Amino acid sequence: MTSPVAVDRAEAVRHALIRLVARDGFHGTSMAAIAKEAGVATGTAYVHYASKDELVLATYLEVKQGLGEAALASVDAKATSRDQFAQLWTGVQHHLEADPDRARFLVQADSSPYAEIAHEKAIAALDDPLMSSPVVAALLEQMVDLPPEVLFDLAVGPVVRLTASQRSVDESLVDPLIEACWRAVTTP
Repeated sequence: MTSPVAVDRAEAVRHALIRLVARDGFHGTSMAAIAKEAGVATGTAYVHYASKDELVLATYLEVKQGLGEAALASVDAKATSRDQFAQLWTGVQHHLEADPDRARFLVQADSSPYAEIAHEKAIAALDDPLMSSPVVAALLEQMVDLPPEVLFDLAVGPVVRLTASQRSVDESLVDPLIEACWRAVTTP
C-alpha cells in the first residue's frame, strides 16, 4: 500500500514535469531538474518513475484524465448534441485557462516522439472519463470516422493551442470557434 507521503511526492514529480515541459520542452527537462522543481531528491523521483519516459506517460494520462473530467463536469445529458459539444468545449477551455501549463504540456507531448504511445495509452485507459462517457459515445456516432487523436485535435485543438500560446480566447470568438470545431468533426 502506498503511503500518502509517497503519493504526494509522485504527484509533485508529475506536476513539476508539467511546469518544466511547459517552460523548457522535453529536451530541456531532465529527471534531476524535475526532482529539484518537485522538491525531492533525484532518487525519490526514480522511486516513483523508473524513467523519464514512464513519468511522461503517467503525467500525460493524468492531464488527459483531468481534462476529460473537466470537459464533462457541466454537460447536460438532456441538451442537444450540439449544445453538449459546446459544453464539453467550454469545459476544456475553462480547465486549461485555469492552468495554461497543462495546455503547453499537451502541445509539447502531441508534438513529440511520445505522442503515439501516449495517445494509445490514453485511449486504452479503462478509467478515461471521455471514452467511458455515454454522452461522448452518443456524440461519436455523429462524428466523422477518424482516429480519436485526430477528432480531439479538430474538436478542441484550437482552444488547447490558443491557451498554450498564452492567448486567451476572446469571448466574441468562442461561439464561432465552437461552431467551426463542431462542423469539422460531425457528418453533414
